Amino acid sequence: MATRTLFGFKRRVICLTLYLLIFGNPFNCEQFLVSFKAPSDCTDEELFDISSLSCVKCGPNQRRSATGLSCLCKTGYKTLMTEKASINCQQCPNNKPAVTRDGFGCIRCPGSLSAEGKCQCPTGNIVVERDVHGNLLDEARCEMCNGNASALSVPSSSGEKCEACQATFFNTCVCNPPNVLAGGLCLPPNSLPTNVNPIVNYAQLKFSLQSAWFTRNMYSSSAACLVFSNLTACQALGNMCVMNMHSFSSLSTDACGLFNTIFRSRAALSSTQDISYWRVNLPWLYYGDEPGLASRVLQTEPVPTGFYFRGPKKNTNITLLAAVYNVQGEFLRWEQVGGGNIQLCPETATKRAAAFSFGTAYQQSCDLPVAELLSTHPEPLFYDVFMDLGGGESRKLLPLPTLVYNQQYNGQFINQESMKNWYLSRRMFVVDTLSGRERNMNSQPKVIRVATNVKIRFQLVPRAEEGKVFPPLMTVTYTDVPVKTQTVSTTFAVEYEMDVSDTRTVTDIALGVMGGLAVLCSLLKTVSWKRRSDSPLIDVETMLKFVLFYAGDLANIFFIVTVGSGLYWLILYKGQIFAAVMLPLPSQEDQFVTYIGCAFALKAIQFLHKLVLQVSVDIFFIDWERPRSSGRRTVPATAESKHDSSSVTIWRTYKVANEWNKMQTIRQISPTFQVMAVLFFLEVLGFSNLALRDPWPTLERPSQAYTPPYSLILRYGLAATLWLCIGFLQVIYFTVFHERFVEDKIRQFVDLCSVSNISIMLLTHRCFGYYIHGRSVHGFADTNMEEMNDNLKREAESRCPQRGLLHDTDIQTFQVSITSCLASHHGRIRELFSRTSGLSLRANTSSTSQFEQKTRAYYTMNRFLQSMIDRAHPDMEYIVKDKLMFERILGMEFLEPSDRSIFYNDKDHSFRDVLFYGSEATLLIFDTLFFCVVDLGSQSFVLAAVLTYLQQMIFRLIRDTLGRKNLVSKSLLDERFLI
Repeated sequence: MATRTLFGFKRRVICLTLYLLIFGNPFNCEQFLVSFKAPSDCTDEELFDISSLSCVKCGPNQRRSATGLSCLCKTGYKTLMTEKASINCQQCPNNKPAVTRDGFGCIRCPGSLSAEGKCQCPTGNIVVERDVHGNLLDEARCEMCNGNASALSVPSSSGEKCEACQATFFNTCVCNPPNVLAGGLCLPPNSLPTNVNPIVNYAQLKFSLQSAWFTRNMYSSSAACLVFSNLTACQALGNMCVMNMHSFSSLSTDACGLFNTIFRSRAALSSTQDISYWRVNLPWLYYGDEPGLASRVLQTEPVPTGFYFRGPKKNTNITLLAAVYNVQGEFLRWEQVGGGNIQLCPETATKRAAAFSFGTAYQQSCDLPVAELLSTHPEPLFYDVFMDLGGGESRKLLPLPTLVYNQQYNGQFINQESMKNWYLSRRMFVVDTLSGRERNMNSQPKVIRVATNVKIRFQLVPRAEEGKVFPPLMTVTYTDVPVKTQTVSTTFAVEYEMDVSDTRTVTDIALGVMGGLAVLCSLLKTVSWKRRSDSPLIDVETMLKFVLFYAGDLANIFFIVTVGSGLYWLILYKGQIFAAVMLPLPSQEDQFVTYIGCAFALKAIQFLHKLVLQVSVDIFFIDWERPRSSGRRTVPATAESKHDSSSVTIWRTYKVANEWNKMQTIRQISPTFQVMAVLFFLEVLGFSNLALRDPWPTLERPSQAYTPPYSLILRYGLAATLWLCIGFLQVIYFTVFHERFVEDKIRQFVDLCSVSNISIMLLTHRCFGYYIHGRSVHGFADTNMEEMNDNLKREAESRCPQRGLLHDTDIQTFQVSITSCLASHHGRIRELFSRTSGLSLRANTSSTSQFEQKTRAYYTMNRFLQSMIDRAHPDMEYIVKDKLMFERILGMEFLEPSDRSIFYNDKDHSFRDVLFYGSEATLLIFDTLFFCVVDLGSQSFVLAAVLTYLQQMIFRLIRDTLGRKNLVSKSLLDERFLI
């Protein structure tokens, strides 16, 4: 017999398995769509099932109750007892037309009938329908309620009426063993284990307590749910599980353990709303524990509704509805989310509504007094949240999966790891001041539990059309708060995200490819530096130079990629018609901010390197002026001929030196105008609003409207682009208009050199530098006004030779690549002066002697450079030629000056590279990065602008001071005459 039973059970299991495999694919993701129904939508013959949230037809001869949540027998019909959740109704006979107040019997009345078909008695009396033994009378009596009656009626809790014993007391009001009395119910034995666990664990505070509410109601609710399928009891049990943060153990008999026991016992029954995780008569608390279920629920089927930001299909409203239950498990109402139910922070209705405008990143935080929470939330309310998809009469609801961050399974947090381990749930509460009451229901709780972080996240479907998103996920983080605490911080947020892995991959590929090109570029610069420095070996200095060059090139790569990425997100996000892209979350912006930090650090290294090079350049002013008494072209080579130069004034040299000194820090842009213009666009015109985390490209925002947080990517892209654009416009204006029609300081300086009969030799490397040929074509510069005007007139009329180094050209500026021999001779003169100066200082010689040595060194260097330019030394010959196109592009020379130096014609005046004027690109990028880094750290454009301006002034002062000292040191001029 046992074998036959076992065989029959196995056969049924096999048949059920085959049925599931044939008619249902268990690997397909279920589309959890629910039809919206409210109690008011049900007809007079339907009840609103609080478990399935749908309308269910009442049985024969039944009508719905006043609340609409249950069915009652019609007037004149009595209720027949059943062991099921449903009832049966039977019409009363004509001789007993009235229905007893308990609804289970028919009786004659001593007086009239009420509208409900029950007996009525005079005021102050109650209807007595049973005798002292509980037997139903043939005719009811109107009597005062006798509190001592012991039959099947007991006084009500208020003492104003007599009522029948609870329905579970079948034959007597005493619950005799082995039945179990719990919560006013007489339950049959072995319904559930009686050793239930009413302990509430507060893991954050590391202690537990025995909840008075759980002790009083857990067993009775679970037993009534299991045995009698009582809908309210099932909801109450589910609420206790929710108050325990959905946490359970495989061995424990706590609220969630009991709920799961009943859930498994309903496996053979049909599901509610065609959702397998929503069992009949039970609330829907869990999605199941299959591996990978969370990703299938959240990332498989998109929401049927598309979201548009503009156009005729504009749709940005998010409507969330919540089925609200009280702690006793009674359904209260349908309620729209957003009116302060799950948003605890006090805020205006306009700002609260912004949370449900699609695309607007919303976050509202506040500190709430614990005493206020205790008074305003005496009992918790529970919410089953749905997304309203609309549809008119066929209105549909989409359940929102909930991720309880604090949920535990067997003592382990399961929702703080990767998505594959998530355990999705449904119901949530906001404030629980009930479960923490230990002694009785009227005592003050030791601990309250608050949903301190509620977040709704929308994820964009990758490469989706028409703005589709996956089902939104609601994440809830509960905090255990002792009542002694003064305040508790809460946050409500709505986030939007998309898969940014492709974007990150493209960015990393761009950095990799362009970084490789930067290596090649840095190698070329290092090779060029070695040639110009006449360095034959690869030593530590060479490696250091490569690192410095690579830092600058890599900084440009990071800058280009980050600005391009920021501009890409700004244009694409703010200009989209429907939801096509979503901004990276703040946690996903860390890598981008790291790239910005790398760009700034590397650009700072390049800037400081260039600053050091500029303030250490070797410069000398060659004075070509001859004494009027001398008829010779060149200055005598002997140091004794002091009388030959005595009539040549030094003021021309100091004039040129002062002009050079003033030119060292001029730029092609105005820092003051740059800062003011950027602030004007960002703060006055409202361009900063384009960096807010919402899809609206509006510059003006009403003061009463909600202001979303800023996106660091958009903020950087906007600020960097605006700074660069204003800077480029200034450079274009300066180059195209100002230099041509107002003032060109570089060309004016070259003209000044010609008028002053002063040439300048600049050496940035041992064997490379620049030469400005300022030798006057008139032979003399120390002239009166009449002679100078006559000379200039002769030049204008082309009645004299051209100013160029060669007689048939007017090119005055050159890049020079000198031989090692010439560099050594120049270096020996410098070294001789330095050694003489050092000995003079150690010997404490007089200032007069030092001045004489300095003067002698000046004339020696002047005569040497004059003779070299005049080709007076056969071993120091040079040629003049044009650079090849690739030489100009690569910034290096292909020919090495072995026996003759090379003077490259330089019409672009590239000697300005040793000035701020020629380093505008580096300065502009450095200022841009400095402004953006300060802004990202402070979230203040004004502070960033002020600090950037101060930084510009400080480095200008440093460059001016160090450049002045270097000019005095290298040109052998007296610092007292530099203005």
